[in-house]
Amino acid sequence: KEDFAAYIKKAQGVTLSPDAIFDVQVKRLHEYKRQHLNAMHILHTYLQLKDNPNMEFTPRTYLFGAKSAPGYYLAKEIIRFICNLAKEIENDPAVRDKLRIVYVEDYRVTLAELLMPAADISEQISLAGTEASGTGNMKLMMNGAVTLGTLDGANVEIHDAVGDDNIILFGMTTPEVNSLRASGYNPRNQYEHNDIIRKAMDALGQGFNGKTFQNLHQALLNVDQYMALADFASYSHAQQKAEQLYKDQTKWNSMSLVNTAKAGIFAADRAIRDYA
Repeated sequence: KEDFAAYIKKAQGVTLSPDAIFDVQVKRLHEYKRQHLNAMHILHTYLQLKDNPNMEFTPRTYLFGAKSAPGYYLAKEIIRFICNLAKEIENDPAVRDKLRIVYVEDYRVTLAELLMPAADISEQISLAGTEASGTGNMKLMMNGAVTLGTLDGANVEIHDAVGDDNIILFGMTTPEVNSLRASGYNPRNQYEHNDIIRKAMDALGQGFNGKTFQNLHQALLNVDQYMALADFASYSHAQQKAEQLYKDQTKWNSMSLVNTAKAGIFAADRAIRDYA
């Protein structure tokens, strides 16, 4: 964590505390991977800290790394949302020592070699049934990060390998997603019946740091194709669980070691033999 913090200080001029939880989501920017779910929860946390500056809270640094496809407007809008929220928090002296976002510039393999060993939490939060496999989750697992994720893609195999006690799962399963979609999912119901979601969505709609995000706001409120609002409450609970687990460093280190120890299932020889 110290090495990565030193890199970010030199490259982007941001000072990170290695004592904070390093919560990492690095992967291609796409709605189904739900970086916007992560960012909406950070916005909720920021609003919480503004309202309750003395609340018990373990400092957390959220690290994003991603590029979007050139013509993918909403993906670019999510990047703008994350970066402007980062600036908003950075300009708030009452909060920035507790909560920080860094959007890592030019994320690539060389940088992953620094970032992945520094990660405490590996965010693998795609909507169940949308991720074919994923490999970043395997690399983060190998380096001792604890997966916070849905039962999707290779997370299913990670869960099988490490067991319930060494992964933090949340969200709908694939059959539950299909059932909700078939019954006619309406994200406005989430907005109207969950005060936390409504407050965060209203803040997104109003914008911050001089920017507005009406297209993203309307896409979530009226379509929410990848059901970020439907999984929001479960995701928030998982984040609270992660913070509580992290406070017990003996427990957390044990979880980390189990993840590294069980990562051998993803060795290339085994994978090629089984998938060929």
